[in-house]
Amino acid sequence: MKFNLDNLVEEFNELEQSLGNPDIFKDQKKVREVSSRKKAIEEAVNIYKEYKSLSESLEENKAMLSEESDEEMKGLIKMETSEAEEKLPGLEERLTFALLPKDPNDDKNIMVEVRAGAGWDEAALFAGELSRAYMTFAEEEGFKVEITEKAESETWWVKELIFEVKWEWAYSKFKYESGVHRVQRIPETESKWRVHTSAITVAIMPEVDEIDVELNMDEIEMKFTRSGWPGGQHANKSDSAVHLKHIPSGTIVFCSDGRSQHKNRDKAFQIMRAKLYAFEQEKREKELWEARLSQVGSWDRSEKIRTYNFPQDRITDHRIGQNFSGIPQAMTGKLGHIIEACAVADEQAKLEAAGKGQ
Repeated sequence: MKFNLDNLVEEFNELEQSLGNPDIFKDQKKVREVSSRKKAIEEAVNIYKEYKSLSESLEENKAMLSEESDEEMKGLIKMETSEAEEKLPGLEERLTFALLPKDPNDDKNIMVEVRAGAGWDEAALFAGELSRAYMTFAEEEGFKVEITEKAESETWWVKELIFEVKWEWAYSKFKYESGVHRVQRIPETESKWRVHTSAITVAIMPEVDEIDVELNMDEIEMKFTRSGWPGGQHANKSDSAVHLKHIPSGTIVFCSDGRSQHKNRDKAFQIMRAKLYAFEQEKREKELWEARLSQVGSWDRSEKIRTYNFPQDRITDHRIGQNFSGIPQAMTGKLGHIIEACAVADEQAKLEAAGKGQ
C-alpha cells in the first residue's frame, strides 16, 4: 500500500486510553496536550482506516478473480474491484492533506489588534475601515465579536483597536492577516490629487490562558488610572483602568473596557499572555516559512503582506503574488476569497515541503 500508518492508529488508540484514565485530569496541561494531539490526527486515522480496508478488499478481490470460475461471480468481483479502484485515489488525496502539519491554534478564539502606522490620519482612517471589514466578515462567518480596547480619533479613525473573535476555528480564518497592510489612495484632504501611501499593522493572537503562558509577576509593572467614563455617577471616580508592562520584552497593555478594576485587570493579563504567546509563535512561524516558502516570503509582521491600491481597484497579496479586484466590496467584509487563496498557498507549500522531505 502507498500509506502505512498503523503506528499512527496505535498512537491514536493510546491517546484515547489516556483520556479514559481519570488520573490524567489531575494535570490540566497534560489533558490539553493529549486532547490536542488526538484531535490533530483523528481525521487522518479515520481516512487511513477506510483506505486500508478498501486496499485490502481490492487485493482480496484480485486474488479471488484469478481463482473464480463462475462468470456471474466474476462479474460481481470485477464490479467491486472497479469501484474500489475509482475510490482509492480520492482517499489518497484526502489522506495526503490530512497528514499535513496542523496548526495547534486553528480552533482557538483570537484577539485581533489593528494599529495605525505610517501615514498619520490616513492610516488611522484605513485602520478603522479594515477593522470594520474584519468584524463584518467575522459576524457573517458566524463568529461572536467583542471590542476589547479602542483608541480612536474623530469619525471612527482608529489609532489602535483590539477585538475578540470567538467560536471554533477563528484562528484558522484570520491567521493569514498578520502583518503590515499598505494602502495607496488620494486622501480627502489632498488638494493636488496626489496618491499617498500609508500603512497599518494587524496582529492575530490566539487566545491563551495561564496554562499556555506563565507570567512571572516580578517581570510585570502594573498601575491603575481612571478610565474616564463619560458623565454620570461613575465618571472618573475610580482607578479602574489597568496599565501592564512586561519588562523583558517591553510589551505594554492598557485596558479600560469596563468600570470594574478587577475585570480590566483580568482582561489586561489575558491580552498580555496572548501578545507574548503570539510573539514567540511568530518567531517559530518565520523559521518554518523561510524554510518551506521562500518564494512567497515569511509571515513576519514587520513585512508588507498586502497592498490596497484604491485608484486601480487592486488588492495585492505579496506573499502569494496574487491580485484581487473589488476594494469597495472587501471593505464591506467580503474577504473570504482572499483568505482562501492564502490558505490554498499555505497547503500547497506544505505539500511541496512534504514531497521534498520524502
